[in-house]
Amino acid sequence: MKKVTGIGGIFFKCKDPNQMREWYKTHLGLNTNEYGATFEWKDEADSTKNGSTQWSPFAETTKYFEPSTKDFMINYRVADLEALVEELKKEGVTILDNIETYDYGKFVHILDMEGNKIELWEPVD
Repeated sequence: MKKVTGIGGIFFKCKDPNQMREWYKTHLGLNTNEYGATFEWKDEADSTKNGSTQWSPFAETTKYFEPSTKDFMINYRVADLEALVEELKKEGVTILDNIETYDYGKFVHILDMEGNKIELWEPVD
């Protein structure tokens, strides 16, 4: 079973997300919005399929990355989230919450071996 198919997003803490988004817009040309920036791309194996990667600064006081104490969180794109979660449970991986479904995909959070919170996302592309 293929587990991770790509990077879904890079999330990091900063003092002022608004100023950070503006800095990246001004100096690096990112097309930012209130959530950060979205990088759209074509699937390598099937160029008729689109994908995206999200870049998002969060306030340094965010609780979203907890229980990790790191200043970042990575979102990985996966092909079959429900099957992957069942496999991870059998392997003893810490699953932090239940799978949640939105219009744009399914999400769940896990911890890696060093306690880094990871977001797994099965997108609706």
